[in-house]
Amino acid sequence: MKIVLPGGTGQVGTILDRALSAAGHEVVVLTRRPRRPQDVAWDGATPGPWTEALDGADVVVNLAGRSVSCRYTPENLRAMMDSRVGSARAVGEAIAAARRPPKVWLQMSTATIYAHRSDAANDEATGVIGGTESGVPDYWAYSVEIAKNWERAQEEAATPGTRKVALRAAMVMSPDRGGVFDMLSWLARLGLGGPVAGGGQYVSWIHDEDFVRAVEFLIAREDVEGAVNLAAPCPLPQREFMRVLRRAWGVPVGLPASRWMAEVGAFVLRSDTELLLKSRRVVPGRLGDAGFEYVWTGWEGAAGDLVRRARGARTGSGRRRARAGGGLSRSSPRP
Repeated sequence: MKIVLPGGTGQVGTILDRALSAAGHEVVVLTRRPRRPQDVAWDGATPGPWTEALDGADVVVNLAGRSVSCRYTPENLRAMMDSRVGSARAVGEAIAAARRPPKVWLQMSTATIYAHRSDAANDEATGVIGGTESGVPDYWAYSVEIAKNWERAQEEAATPGTRKVALRAAMVMSPDRGGVFDMLSWLARLGLGGPVAGGGQYVSWIHDEDFVRAVEFLIAREDVEGAVNLAAPCPLPQREFMRVLRRAWGVPVGLPASRWMAEVGAFVLRSDTELLLKSRRVVPGRLGDAGFEYVWTGWEGAAGDLVRRARGARTGSGRRRARAGGGLSRSSPRP
């Protein structure tokens, strides 16, 4: 298949590019800074020569958008909104104008669309969309608006010949440098990976191998469209999540952090506390109903695999696996 990845140079795009290319697909990456023969220049907002890459493609997986790994200033929040909505509209216009439009358009979204809550899990059918919670920073509601507008841009695109799926993805865990697992591992190895603000907030995640497998599954399943949660079936409280990660790295202690300490740490890391403090208790409903089976259902097994791969990459003895094809699934009770 010919698969086009707008915005495919970030962490998630790198994972998909590597895996889909290894599987024998023709992968074209739309990027502002093309470096390889398979890269095509685009600005992420307006039509141009890049639209030719979509004409005749089988699949488009749009990943474009300003990174959330930044301070949530008004300027950065606006850039997150504009880059996501603008790129989705541009992709939709290109598909609508194509003589041979792609069969399926997978549009990245986010599990952040759901409410900050710990009392129950959010699936696609019964989950509570966020934005109206009390006792949380006002800008958290803006993050939800970004996600809603992101999905709406895909929904409103006039592409009747193309099936559309919005990927409400949890944090994708891979050993690649610069990703969320790398950052959390850095904290754990320094002994700083303890409970944050009590640690009761839930962490939703998905192993990179299962993320790739889920994307392949959704490409193949012609009967699935609309919003789909991409998350492991067993989210867990942050204090437990980090305890398991510390144990995988062989670090016995993790210092706890109060809310204000998290603010200081996020400032130093040029990130934001929403990534640490918002409770994302998200589970897959539609994937399971459609017959998708996870390889990595529990965090203990997934963390162990990711740590082994990270260590192997540092020593040069490991081999990154782009696709799931083995390994033990460590199951946990459903939340």
